[in-house]
Amino acid sequence: MKELHKEKTMPKATAKRLPLYLRYLKMLGDSGVTRIKSKEFSDVIQVPPATIRRDFSHLGELGRSGYGYDVPYLIEVFSQILNTQEEKRIALIGCGNLGKALVKNNFRRNENLNIVCAFDAEEALVGLSVDDIMIQPMENLAEEVKKTGVTVAISTVPSQFAQEAIDKIVDAGITAILNFAPDRVTVPNDVNVQYIDLTTELQTLIYFDETFSSKKA
Repeated sequence: MKELHKEKTMPKATAKRLPLYLRYLKMLGDSGVTRIKSKEFSDVIQVPPATIRRDFSHLGELGRSGYGYDVPYLIEVFSQILNTQEEKRIALIGCGNLGKALVKNNFRRNENLNIVCAFDAEEALVGLSVDDIMIQPMENLAEEVKKTGVTVAISTVPSQFAQEAIDKIVDAGITAILNFAPDRVTVPNDVNVQYIDLTTELQTLIYFDETFSSKKA
């Protein structure tokens, strides 16, 4: 793979879109799509074509005029950029069924992502262990973050309690949050929140299956 010319001054808005691009590119690849133009990609991800071309230009010459972009190559490029090369220690907030499953899996395919502590507001869960990680009360969060060097949090707290949980995460000094509650929360400007909406993800999957799958060609 040729060297990427990633600009050190990549706009924050561009950087925030990179995971979105990679997710949809992988879905295109899985659906048998090998080449796509910016207008076609725009129709899929609802980002203007000019924005896509401008974002991609920060990484060098990724496509060719009249040809478009090679999907497998773009997947390789964005995977390389987004790959974490140093350990990121993660706090899991909310230890229901989803939270427990995340702790048990604990990013086995990426040794640099590591859930090291777990928290819940439910007293009945506090003190239980999931794969040797003991569930702690939320009031321990700030102290545990300082002790363990956590820089990322995953919240699986239901929407009606999400803002309260996110506030405590922010107060603990964490600025990178993956939120499984789809409703938007309010955070300071220096805090980054990525939302996972399982309903939307499933609808997107169905759209790709019906629109791009090679078996329907």
